[in-house]
Amino acid sequence: MSAPLQRVCFQLQVRPDRLDEYRDRHRAVWPDMLAALRDTGWHNYSLFLRADGLLIGYFETPSLDAAREGMARTEVNARWQAEMAPFFVELEGTPDQGFVRLEEVFHLE
Repeated sequence: MSAPLQRVCFQLQVRPDRLDEYRDRHRAVWPDMLAALRDTGWHNYSLFLRADGLLIGYFETPSLDAAREGMARTEVNARWQAEMAPFFVELEGTPDQGFVRLEEVFHLE
């Protein structure tokens, strides 16, 4: 029997002057980036964007550490993170490493 998936919710802040471009980029995520995410354990992944730039992300994974490490080994992720980093406010490192993870306080199955 496999271990339960971790539910990961995170927060970032998109620059208000780049919201439209941020949305456009996510309407056309590169196919090789999508494949890399799937292959490294990022499942049921969603991003939610508020009008002021607050970004909430959610995904499920067998292991957050393994998912991050797997993506860090891919060339496509390095390109994507470099292109996306300028969209964010107060980012330390890359978006996939610098997000603020939120504590889960309730879950209804």
